Amino acid sequence: QVQLVESGGGLVQAGGSLRLSCAASGRTISSYTMGWFRQAPGKEREFVAHISRSGGNTYYADSVKGRFTISRDNAKNTVYLQMNSLKPEDTAGYYCAARGSVFGDSRKEDTYDYWGQGTQVTVSS
Repeated sequence: QVQLVESGGGLVQAGGSLRLSCAASGRTISSYTMGWFRQAPGKEREFVAHISRSGGNTYYADSVKGRFTISRDNAKNTVYLQMNSLKPEDTAGYYCAARGSVFGDSRKEDTYDYWGQGTQVTVSS
């Protein structure tokens, strides 16, 4: 079992920055692809970014590419999401997730095995 706890959310003005953290416990995350997803009120949860086990490969949704950066520190068992140039449409609950399989599409939420409880990000205009 892997327990994931997100932190770092909050209220920020448009154009501002936040850094989300996802601290894992129970197992080392070095064996897992890690992803970030978000869900806005009244909308389905959507993919934001994922990072490979070593951190050597990353992938982003078009909506955040160039503004968000996913990274990981396996020694600290933590994944990060640096969010810059935030927009009101980035307002959502942000969720960290871990997947153990090397098969399947890491953009699909149903391929993930473990999820955090989420942290709220609100961007004011």
